[in-house]
Amino acid sequence: MIREPGGRAQYVDSCKTKGKPVRILLIEDHARLAGFIRKGLKAAQFDVDLAAKGSDALEDFECVRYDVVILDLGLPDIDGLELLNQLRAKDKAIPVLILTSRVQLADKIGGLNAGADDYLTKPFAMEELIARLHALLRRPYATLGKTLRAGNIELDVVAREAHLEGCDRPLPFSRRELSVLEQLMRRGGKVAPKHLMEQSLYGAGEDLSSNSVEVLVHRVRKKLTDSGANATIHTVRGIGYLMTTDEE
Repeated sequence: MIREPGGRAQYVDSCKTKGKPVRILLIEDHARLAGFIRKGLKAAQFDVDLAAKGSDALEDFECVRYDVVILDLGLPDIDGLELLNQLRAKDKAIPVLILTSRVQLADKIGGLNAGADDYLTKPFAMEELIARLHALLRRPYATLGKTLRAGNIELDVVAREAHLEGCDRPLPFSRRELSVLEQLMRRGGKVAPKHLMEQSLYGAGEDLSSNSVEVLVHRVRKKLTDSGANATIHTVRGIGYLMTTDEE
């Protein structure tokens, strides 16, 4: 997604590599450089969402499952290392590559010690950036299964299956219904904004009716109820949706 000056995000065309989508969150406040990087990564068959501020990045990170993060340290609203700490608190395994003009050895050591997996300084060659991303994706933690839990629901975000706790048979969710469930579970009891859900669920050029998300949420809500799940999806009018559990 690209954020325009007004702050609202627009969805970027979806790409694939080797048949599997690889989605990158690029956090960079220099618009021209961000556009250059996105163009190069798109040519290499990556999906790229752009965030120019740390607050935008955190909002996107909570709603979308990314494969890699590219992080500039000189952001307008938060220091990049502090943002890295916040991202790591939400996901300890996701590969993070720092891309910055801070070239001192102490900066590199500080970035890596703060939790970055790689550190590349500006100016850089696009070929090197792409090679480093491929190297990060080859590391074991990039393909490890991750399980989200909410009440008695377990969602394997790699296998793309949802189960009730202790039950081996997956719940009958479609691909997009699983994406809705994942976004709500990732929010951890916070509201998932409807417009971000739309951007995550539908690619550019796809038909999108005014109630597409409402229909998907209704289906997920019904299937959760029918299966005996102890989680409930609430509609927050004018904003989005919220999942709570009986344990809360």
